[in-house]
Amino acid sequence: MQAVIFWAMWTNRFFSSVVRIQTERGHHVVQEGPYRLVRHPGYVGAILFGLATAVVLGSLWALIPAGLMAMLVVVRTALEDATLKRELPGYAAYACQVKHRLVPGVWQDRPRPRAAIPERCSR
Repeated sequence: MQAVIFWAMWTNRFFSSVVRIQTERGHHVVQEGPYRLVRHPGYVGAILFGLATAVVLGSLWALIPAGLMAMLVVVRTALEDATLKRELPGYAAYACQVKHRLVPGVWQDRPRPRAAIPERCSR
């Protein structure tokens, strides 16, 4: 689980806990490593880590905060995606190529109204 987070951090030199476009560092879309499979692999690792911690503790009660954290991460990825599509050149096209934010083959973004996305995927 932490390996997924470390792989995402190693691959993406712009990996940060704060959503901002790092123009001073030449921020661009990263499409290698785990970013070929999902758009937010660091969050995948965080969700897996939270759920695994509850299992390791052997506590069903610990699944409650882990589940809440997972739901918050899902919301955060949606907000982060919207920001990146709006502000990071090439991200909207990348989102068309890598359709899954968190789980490949399970969760795919729903189409949004034309005004919400600067670049629409051609279907």
